Parts: sequence; C-alpha cells; structure tokens
Amino acid sequence: MKSENREKLEGRIQQAMDRALEQKGYVCAIDILLGTGWLSEGLLKDWRSGRIAYLERVVQASLSKITSAMLLFRGAARARGLNASETVYLMKTSGSRRALRFSKSGEPSIEKAYRTHYVLPKLS
Repeated sequence: MKSENREKLEGRIQQAMDRALEQKGYVCAIDILLGTGWLSEGLLKDWRSGRIAYLERVVQASLSKITSAMLLFRGAARARGLNASETVYLMKTSGSRRALRFSKSGEPSIEKAYRTHYVLPKLS
C-alpha cells in the first residue's frame, strides 16, 4: 500500500475509533468497516439477520485492503491501551441463535480477530 494511501486509511480508522469509543466505550471491526465507508448499515443489517453468508462478501474493499485496515486497527487499539474482549455475534432472528460468520474462509483466528472488541480500560 502506498504511503499516502496508508496515511489516509490510518486517519479514517482513527476517526472511526474515536467516534465509537466516545459513543460506546468500545470499538470493533464493524465500526472500522462502517467508518471507512466499506460497509453500509443496510448490508450490515442483512448480515446480522442471516441473509448474507459472511460479512466480507459485502465489504466494498479488496481482501488485501481489509487485511491492512484490520492490522492498522488492532495496532492502534494496542497503542491506545485498549483491552481486548472477544464477543459472540449471533444472528438476529426470532428463531434459532446461530453464530454469524465474518470471513469467507471461516478460519478460527480470522473470525476471532473480527469478533474482538477493544474496550476503554475503565470499562473492562
């Protein structure tokens, strides 16, 4: 990734993190995907209701850009001293409670990275 593109992406990630931390006291990968403009609220809702098999399918960025953004996000969370907290994401339906999938591969370490929220220390 070019230096100037990386700097722009870092700025968008920092803004998304600031907004989420101010509003909720924690930040997650979904906040970053929404904040970069790569994910819409409508498609997020469709994924949460189980109409989309995995979240990466509807993110409007290449897998390499998503990977870069997630690495930058996790690095920024650590640099801010945020505490990692793994969260379960379940389908929002009136019926069964099935776990939602983030990645095409379903690889456990990737899924865990997406499920991890970063919490302000005073709230953990």
